[in-house]
Amino acid sequence: MAVKHVASVTGHNVVSNFLCSLQLAFLKETTLSHPDRHQVLRMYAQNEDQLALINNLEDIAEFESVKIHLESNAIDYSIMIGDLQAMLDEEQTEMVSAARIPEPKNSDSYDYARYHPINEIYSFQDMLVAENPKMVSKIVIGKSYEGRPLNVLKFSTGGTNRPAIWIDTGIHSREWVTQASGTWFAKKIVDDYGRDPALTAILNKMDIYLEIVTNPDGYYFSHTSNRMWRKTRKPNPGSNCIGVDPNRNWDAGFGETYRGPKANSESEVKSIVDFVKSHGNIKAFVSIHAYSQMLLYPYGYTKTPCKDDTELHSLAKRAITDLASLYDQASGGTIDWTYNQGIKYSLTFELRDTGRYGFILPANQIIPTATETWLALMTIMDHTYKNPY
Repeated sequence: MAVKHVASVTGHNVVSNFLCSLQLAFLKETTLSHPDRHQVLRMYAQNEDQLALINNLEDIAEFESVKIHLESNAIDYSIMIGDLQAMLDEEQTEMVSAARIPEPKNSDSYDYARYHPINEIYSFQDMLVAENPKMVSKIVIGKSYEGRPLNVLKFSTGGTNRPAIWIDTGIHSREWVTQASGTWFAKKIVDDYGRDPALTAILNKMDIYLEIVTNPDGYYFSHTSNRMWRKTRKPNPGSNCIGVDPNRNWDAGFGETYRGPKANSESEVKSIVDFVKSHGNIKAFVSIHAYSQMLLYPYGYTKTPCKDDTELHSLAKRAITDLASLYDQASGGTIDWTYNQGIKYSLTFELRDTGRYGFILPANQIIPTATETWLALMTIMDHTYKNPY
């Protein structure tokens, strides 16, 4: 499995000796009949000059003009998704069919192999708590901009202020496989306690906190209005642009795209910040995203390696047995901030796939994705348990 070193150049993760893949969706007006049909291209910038030329594409609206711009500047590209709308239509058809299935009566009958709207995920959380009152509790750490609860499941076998592991999924709303994986993780923790010696040992000494829907407003909007919505839903003063990228809103290398007016301006982020600080004993923080099949660790906003670089690199290499590749820098966000708070084991997963489906990952890949990610998560949690600090 390849290990790739990424160097940060002018605020972007540009590979120093490797190709950089950038993905953008453009309106293809010339060959597709529907005016809203889009394609997804992957462009390969071989140097900073080509990266700057790619950044200029923001002002180009027509697909053919994009192709001309790329080809005239010798920038290689490939078509990852030929018809994005067709994929969206297929996904919607599957969800309509799944909606006819009766609501589950317990967590055993919950369908982990399909994408669920937010109300069903909330119901799942309540079912899991009701079924396992001695192990699982629900903590509301805050509210989203639109007033939705920010629910965190706590898995504990007793004790106060024990060392803990934090896992969050769904900070980017369109990454549906992460929220789906989060529900699978929750059930897995409950089912494996007392059966899996490694997990049992962890939970006998540590607590696990799991926030499944970290960006509930965005997730709701991605189900009801815009499937590709990434951000929060808070209006920006003086702008028609709605929302902030919650993974750019952290007080670590603050200043990238859609970052918000100031660090921690979004309630979805501030609630986690406040929880982490008030808890004071979180030892591992894992944030789960899609897609690219990578595992990332600090830092993303600077070339300077973190002081635990060697240990984190070794841990990440062991954790990626079932993942595609390893990058040692994230794009300045959650894990950079948590690492700066003294949480040594701060990592970000990028789940399936590498681009064929992108954010529109078919539901039949949910359980395989969650299963392989769980193996890596267990490696990280076990290492944290066995290496107290």
